[in-house]
Parts: sequence; structure tokens; C-alpha cells
Amino acid sequence: MFIDILKAFIVGGIFCAIGQLLIDYTKLTPARILTGYVVTGVILSAFGIYEPLVDFAGAGATVPLTGFGHLLAEGVRTAVDEKGLLGAFTGGFTAASAGITAALAAGLAASLVFRQKDKT
Repeated sequence: MFIDILKAFIVGGIFCAIGQLLIDYTKLTPARILTGYVVTGVILSAFGIYEPLVDFAGAGATVPLTGFGHLLAEGVRTAVDEKGLLGAFTGGFTAASAGITAALAAGLAASLVFRQKDKT
């Protein structure tokens, strides 16, 4: 179990370090970097490179935004196999719906528990 945690920590840390280097040494905005991570996950998944990384690092590869791109690509691939061309439009939504719902529910719960504070 310790080795699995260590592998996840190292791979996730590498993704974070790359993002920090992009912020520090390029003129890319954080929004463009985040979008680039999602697109990178889709591309690596399309070429079959990301799945072995997920098998190796577990949460270290699935939790970062590249993992979200991988999830979308795999959802589209599965839906296209099952539904044909229509799956290209619905597969990503179906695959990501549970995670998006969890994020929305957590945001709603936080907004009900905590009060908004002004920055001043």
C-alpha cells in the first residue's frame, strides 16, 4: 500500500511541478495551462499512452486534469463503440457526470454551510 501511495504522490507531483514551471517560465495563463492539461490527457489517451500511467500511478494520474481528459476520451470511445456517431457527442458527458455532480453537490453544501465574506 505504501508503494502505491508513493507512486501516486510522485506522478501527481510531477504534474504539479510541470504546471508550476509553465506558470513561472511562460506567459501562459493558469486557465490555458489547465485547458492544456485536459487536452493533453485526451491526446495521450487517444494514443494509448495514458492508460498504462493510470495503471501504474492510480490516483496520481486520475485526479489531475489530465485524468479528466482521459476520462472524457475513454467515455467517448466507449459510447462510439456502443452507439455509433451519436456516442461522440454524449460519451464524454456520460463518463464525467458522476464527478461533475459530486463537485456541484460539494459546492452547494459549502455555500450553505459558510457565509460569503467581502474581500475588503
